Amino acid sequence: MAPIGVFDSGYGGLTVLKEFIAQLPQYDYLYLGDNGRAPYGTRSFETVYKYTLQCVEWLLHQNCPLIILACNTASAKALRTIQQNDLQRLDGKARVLGVIRPTTEIIGQYTKTKNIGILATNGTVQSNSYAIEIEKFYPEVSITQEACPMWVPLIENNEHLDEGADYFVEKHIKRILGNNPKIDTLLLACTHYPLLKDKIGKFLPEGVQVIAQGEIVAQSLQDYLNRHPEIESRITKNSQRSFYTTDSVDDFNGHATIFFGNPVESKHLEL
Repeated sequence: MAPIGVFDSGYGGLTVLKEFIAQLPQYDYLYLGDNGRAPYGTRSFETVYKYTLQCVEWLLHQNCPLIILACNTASAKALRTIQQNDLQRLDGKARVLGVIRPTTEIIGQYTKTKNIGILATNGTVQSNSYAIEIEKFYPEVSITQEACPMWVPLIENNEHLDEGADYFVEKHIKRILGNNPKIDTLLLACTHYPLLKDKIGKFLPEGVQVIAQGEIVAQSLQDYLNRHPEIESRITKNSQRSFYTTDSVDDFNGHATIFFGNPVESKHLEL
């Protein structure tokens, strides 16, 4: 087995994995959720880097030639350091990619008014990663960011579809559109947030679209594998999926159904 490793601090990366499997079902995938130390969004750069590196090292030991950090916070706070400082030492032939770059490369194509809103965790907003990366590709686009700290716990407690969640969704939508009424594209820059997409739509004026990352990142992965046959040829293709969590297996399996759409059988990992 030489699967594609997919890492997230918790469950949200399962929405990305779901899109990977939909578009690239032939590959083997190994998913690791660091639920025992989640959430990452409120933690320091140093802590996120330390935790992410431990998980990347474990995935490399599982013979993953390619690892996707399907976590915006890890992509923002740890990816570059791991790529530049650690990967050559750990496995010079493996590759670690994130979800921010693939998204920012094309997000500017969605907006007509040249105004994009970013909905994310505190950590992702504070890192300013999306604004920095989008400016590289689309310097003419204006970026407005909004941290939505209550959205992840609502989703993880399976309360995101209840009426009680409306207050927290409407509050942040009103705030970001109030800060920039010209926004016509909202990017869900957290892998949990696609589960709120329909509810978000209830509070949007006509002409404002919502973009989730999973489909974009899956298309980018396919393009990457086409351009890097030296990586693609090392990935095994048995359509097998394995799931690991650093927390309760029962909790993970129960929540995973919400994010992944299908039942999963995970194994516990002690880091």
